[in-house]
Amino acid sequence: MTVGLIIVLGFVLGKTKIITTEANKHLINLLLTVAWPCALFRAYPQEFDPELLGQFLLGLGGGALVLGSLIVIGRLLFNKKLFDKEASYQGQFALIFNNASFLGYPLVLAIYGQEGMLPYCGFILVFNLALFGYGVYLFKRKLDKQLVKSTLTNPNIIAVLLGTIFFIFSLKLPDQVNGAISYVAAIMTPLSLLCIGFMLSRANFRTLVKKWKLFLTAAIQLTLGPLVAFGLMKLFNFPVEVAAMMVLLQALPTATSLGLFAEKYGGDSVRASELVVVSTLMSIVTLPIMLGLLLA
Repeated sequence: MTVGLIIVLGFVLGKTKIITTEANKHLINLLLTVAWPCALFRAYPQEFDPELLGQFLLGLGGGALVLGSLIVIGRLLFNKKLFDKEASYQGQFALIFNNASFLGYPLVLAIYGQEGMLPYCGFILVFNLALFGYGVYLFKRKLDKQLVKSTLTNPNIIAVLLGTIFFIFSLKLPDQVNGAISYVAAIMTPLSLLCIGFMLSRANFRTLVKKWKLFLTAAIQLTLGPLVAFGLMKLFNFPVEVAAMMVLLQALPTATSLGLFAEKYGGDSVRASELVVVSTLMSIVTLPIMLGLLLA
């Protein structure tokens, strides 16, 4: 309910034009390049603990299993015989990459607390490598040195790697620096939810209803993703808490970066944004159903 109320506030601010499209782009850029890296870095405990390191590695391994499987399934399912070229690539992106940042971070923090952030950080390391690697490849459709460089120098990946190093070696920053990072990290949750609310405020619901393929793609993403995560976690006997987190993350709507990537790399940004909106709206119904069925 708390998360939902902030999203509603973002919707109202969008409708009243207090948040504009241009302002929202700047907010998203601020979140992805500053706030989220700070939040990921601060997610690590100050003192090394082998058990907590194990939690991070479980998240890392679980993320690699789930995302790797979804990449293979996406290529088979959203093939060019059933979908046109643009819809095929966007369908694959939607299935593989969920809203693990803007929606996943506040939900994991709210449900699992600070203790649950280490497996989340492990997952996010794999997620960001895949997102800024394979995700960009789906739109550029070529692998080059620039793609590899931009992936490895992404602020979120650097933040997770630095956080891991500081955690393993029990390194500490000065209190003033830690305080500044904590303050910046604190804006991640409210601003990310306001951006989601704004995105929903821009949707033209009358035209969306007629585009059944968007609903089909979103339905596949919202149901198949958590089912795959659940099956893999059971198959490899992951701990209950980590398995539940993986299912939760895969039950989230598709990543808001789908629209951003489409706009940046010359894809159909309108259709991509509509798919994000449809997936987000449908997840209001599918998220509790999938979690209730799989985690009972």
